Amino acid sequence: MASCRHRSRMMLNGSMPIKRKTSKNKAKTKTHAAETTGNGAGNSHSSSNRPLLTLEISPNIAPRIAIPEFHASVPLGYVHPGSSISVTHFTLEDVDLILTEAAELEATPASRRAQRYAKRRVALLFYESSTRTRTSFELAAKSLGADTALVSSLSSSIEKGESLKDTGITLRSLGAECIILRHPNSGAPYVLAHFTGLPVLNAGDGSHEHPSQALLDLRTILAHLPASARAASKRNHLIHERTLRGVTVTIVGDILHSRVARSNALLLPRLGARVIFCGPQTLLPEYAAGIGPGVEIERNFDRALQQSNVVMMLRIQKERLAGLEIDLEDYIEQYQLHKQRMAALAPAAIVLHPGPVIRGLEITSEITDGPNSVIAEQVYHGSIIRMALLARALDAHPKRNEQSSKHR
Repeated sequence: MASCRHRSRMMLNGSMPIKRKTSKNKAKTKTHAAETTGNGAGNSHSSSNRPLLTLEISPNIAPRIAIPEFHASVPLGYVHPGSSISVTHFTLEDVDLILTEAAELEATPASRRAQRYAKRRVALLFYESSTRTRTSFELAAKSLGADTALVSSLSSSIEKGESLKDTGITLRSLGAECIILRHPNSGAPYVLAHFTGLPVLNAGDGSHEHPSQALLDLRTILAHLPASARAASKRNHLIHERTLRGVTVTIVGDILHSRVARSNALLLPRLGARVIFCGPQTLLPEYAAGIGPGVEIERNFDRALQQSNVVMMLRIQKERLAGLEIDLEDYIEQYQLHKQRMAALAPAAIVLHPGPVIRGLEITSEITDGPNSVIAEQVYHGSIIRMALLARALDAHPKRNEQSSKHR
């Protein structure tokens, strides 16, 4: 009996999907197809005339997924309710519940917290290098008592060409109840969520999103609001559409490639914040302001800084520049945050950075280690937020064990 073979492919550039292979262009796309298989984004089998899996990504719109006929084990476009793939999936009530859960976990004694998800299984699937995010998620899971397994693209069958789909199904078959994914391709978490049916926590997908980073940034900002503003913002819930009214957040640097900038710009204005994107044309195209309401562009860093309560510095992502040329000396002169600029224009602002920090390029050591910096606090809040996201994922699991509710 003839077998049906398929190859899944992902759209990586704006909202234009990669065209389906046909017999006419099959030879032309052979090299590209091999690359797609190599990074684990698609199915590792050869192609046929069946429909391909296609993802269409645009800044504000979740990918539309066309499922091949051979796969019907889960509904079209299924995403487990415990997943955290995009901040656009969170209502303000969801955000409030996540932050409340984080506060409760923070206040829970470590010994009691470690019993909550004892022996539950969490897999970390990382196709890109990571220090803060990977370690933060792993320690968060262990703090809750869960067993963790790390799968890296450099030390697994991924290196041999195994697809994301097959790797995910393998992890599910081995008993993983939740998968934390970092992937170089935008939209990869949607593929993994569909083919495994498990909660997927997006630890960064290409230039698309980084939801947990936006949530930890929000928690860091809230911790530094004046007490009077915090009290006024609470009302019945900590999070609502006026929580960050009057707060201006300036995000500076490589906006074009930044999933952190995107997730923050999609979340913070919903709470009333004003977000300013700042950077050169090469790294900040004009269309970036169209990501949503409450976002604007200011090319002059000094003017942006004067208006800022929060300054978020971003590194230049050399691995994603793809031929773009940057004059680093000019960039440093125009956009580096240093002591003199900070003291003159925003002496009371707090400084955030998602890391890794490139000292001497986007920011100086005097600022990184100075009194305005809350970079180390971000790392701490990241561990707490990721515990809350893991709790949300594991509590939503259909096979939740009784021990998790017993220790709530």
